Amino acid sequence: MKKVKKMNTEEYLVYLREGKRVSAGSGLHEIMHRLSQEALEITAELNNGYHSPEEIRSLMERLTGRKIDPSFSMFPPFYSECGRNIFLGKNVFINFGCHFQDQGGIYIGDGTLIGSGVVIATINHDLDPARRHDNIPSPVHIGKNVWIGSHATILPGVTVGDDAVIAAGAVVTKDVPEKTVAAGVPARVIRNI
Repeated sequence: MKKVKKMNTEEYLVYLREGKRVSAGSGLHEIMHRLSQEALEITAELNNGYHSPEEIRSLMERLTGRKIDPSFSMFPPFYSECGRNIFLGKNVFINFGCHFQDQGGIYIGDGTLIGSGVVIATINHDLDPARRHDNIPSPVHIGKNVWIGSHATILPGVTVGDDAVIAAGAVVTKDVPEKTVAAGVPARVIRNI
C-alpha cells in the first residue's frame, strides 16, 4: 500500500475532492470515520425536533464548516456522513429526507431545487473483491437553477448542467447537459428545455 503523508482535515478534504483513493484500514480511512462521527452528531441534532430556518442554517454551517447564505432553506430530516465537502449556492432549497454522501465533494449552484428523498453519492468502491472496502471519491457538480425531482439518485462523478431537470426517480449515471430533462433508470435526456 502506498504511503500517504499525514494530513490535517482540510488537506484531507481536498485529497477526497481530487478523487484519490482511501484504502481501507489506513490513517486516511480513520479520518473519514472521525468526520462521519462528527456529521452523525450534527445531523442527529438537526433531525431531532423542530428548528427554525435560522437554526437549520446554523446547523448546516456547523456541518459544512462554512457560512451558508441566508437565502438557503431546507426541510429536515437530512443525512450526511461527512458534511464538510458540501458547497451550497444562494437560493438553494433541499426538501425532506435527502442524503448527501459528500466525501468526494458536492457542489450545488444558485437557485437549485432538490426534491424529497434525493440521494447524491460521491463514493464508489473497487470492483476487485480484494480492494472492495477501499473508497474511491468523485465529485458531483449541480449547476444553477437545476430541479432534481423526488427520489432521484445522482452517482459519483456526474455533472448536471445549468437549468436542467432531473425527473423523479431517475438514476443519473452520466453527465446531463444544460437545459435538458433527464429521466429513467439509467437516466437519459428525453427533451430539451
